Amino acid sequence: MYNKSEIELKVAEFLLQIKAIKLQPNNPFTWASGWKSPIYCDNRITLSHPSVRTYIRQKLTQLVQEEFGSVDLIAGVATAGIPQGVLVAQELGLPFAYVRAKAKDHGTGSLIEGEIVEGQRVVVIEDLISTGKSSLQAIEALKNAGLSVAGLVSIFTYGFDQADEAFKQAKCRYSSLSNYNTLIQYAAEHSFIGQNDVELLANWRKDPAAWGKGLEQLT
Repeated sequence: MYNKSEIELKVAEFLLQIKAIKLQPNNPFTWASGWKSPIYCDNRITLSHPSVRTYIRQKLTQLVQEEFGSVDLIAGVATAGIPQGVLVAQELGLPFAYVRAKAKDHGTGSLIEGEIVEGQRVVVIEDLISTGKSSLQAIEALKNAGLSVAGLVSIFTYGFDQADEAFKQAKCRYSSLSNYNTLIQYAAEHSFIGQNDVELLANWRKDPAAWGKGLEQLT
């Protein structure tokens, strides 16, 4: 049986222990978007840890079955969703395809790599949900190719309101193994961060763009 709260905490524990997620409230990272962030997530690191990789593969597989039932195809989102998607497809004994960030500018000019059949019911695999933009671009590409997208699953989500709204507008369900609130709870309880950092981290998630500007004004 899929125990949601237990899995959320266990995945948070793993991501912190292997430093797939780093928390630096007083020395923030800069994302590609330009946002200042007290958190950085690189779930590719899970692939280097066999026990963590196995746990995540099994739980992503269970989540696909729990949320979406029977499907015909697993699709990964380039690039970090590809290896996770392959692992899930292997576990389920299903075909696999992946969606590029943009179509190839040579050869066949493919946007979707792998064999797909119109009408197939597909679940999309991501490693991380932030704004949801890249995930929803992949979903749109699969729909345009004639596939029926049941939904998306990921390892982790920041839980941004704009992502929730974007998925709602796209009429696409998504679910994640763990999330930002659970991560911060676990991090505080197990001394990865101090109690005085909890409010700062909570404020960042509410408005990450403004949070970075606030820091600049203080320095």
